[in-house]
Amino acid sequence: MGMRGKLVIFSSPSGAGKTTLVHHLLGLPLDLQFSVSATSRPKRPGEIEGRDYHFLSNEEFIQKRDKGEFLEWEEVYKGLMYGTLRVDVERNLESGHHVIFDVDVKGALNIKRAFGDQALAIFVQPPSIEALELRLRGRGTENNETLKQRLARASMEMTYANEFDVVIVNDKLDEAIKKSEEVVKAFLNKPSQP
Repeated sequence: MGMRGKLVIFSSPSGAGKTTLVHHLLGLPLDLQFSVSATSRPKRPGEIEGRDYHFLSNEEFIQKRDKGEFLEWEEVYKGLMYGTLRVDVERNLESGHHVIFDVDVKGALNIKRAFGDQALAIFVQPPSIEALELRLRGRGTENNETLKQRLARASMEMTYANEFDVVIVNDKLDEAIKKSEEVVKAFLNKPSQP
């Protein structure tokens, strides 16, 4: 059996910029495969099955969940579920690729628990809740109700930061990109423990 891959997990409150960092890393020659999440939400225009998400009906999602096919899953809002299919991740690791995740905080910590030292869990933190609010307002996708929901959730999620291996404060994006490159390269180049 060849070298097993490693796992790089990015997590952050919504709007803190983790997706930008993940996309940057995917563009580098690091042999990172993006872990495509499964979701029970309907496809949005322009989204592609298997590239953006694995789109499942509520019934399919619950079936797979009950059969233990998810490495982690969460009902983010009522009736809206996201999860990581175990088989996808295992297939990549077995073939020696590294897998990069863009998941919510609880999912990240569950994956970290399952894989231990084989995984690096990175928490991307907004400089402050105020900065996060400005960013989310700037997106223009939130009304006051959903904004309040997201900010409350972000405050809750930020209390988990110290359970991650690395915290990157995304204040200036180019600095956050540089820092994430450094920590990920160092982790991937570190010889695995037998």
